[in-house]
Amino acid sequence: MDSVDKKIIRELQRNGRMTNQELADIVNLSPSPCLRRVKNLEKTGIISGYSAIVDAEAYGLPITVFVRVQLEKHTNNVVNHFETEILNTENVLECFVMTGRYDYLLKVVVKDLHDYEHFVRKHLHAIGNIASIDTSFAYGTVKVSRTLPRV
Repeated sequence: MDSVDKKIIRELQRNGRMTNQELADIVNLSPSPCLRRVKNLEKTGIISGYSAIVDAEAYGLPITVFVRVQLEKHTNNVVNHFETEILNTENVLECFVMTGRYDYLLKVVVKDLHDYEHFVRKHLHAIGNIASIDTSFAYGTVKVSRTLPRV
């Protein structure tokens, strides 16, 4: 991946709906080589897809919760079961494996506190082998960026 590919990626992160002509103009390529580069970035998995950015509050899920989870044990079965269940839980937008006291950090969206209680009782507790759950509610957002920094 060269600097032109990185420029293409940054521009597509800013606006994934731009036409190939618009993209080619911005990155100073003719349309055919630009399209070839985009297709290659997609083929190699560097660009894994395109999606709409949706306002969660307007959608009806105004509460963002960060949930730290510590497992009771770390056997392959316990870890695989936990991760499979999280992959199939719609309210979990992101799940990170962490160092430190907690094993996982989940980013969860819910419509209200009752909905969060339901999520914990019916989804998290049901997974089993969870030693602790620590919850923080976000009450504001300072920055959200979907554009990777220059390297």
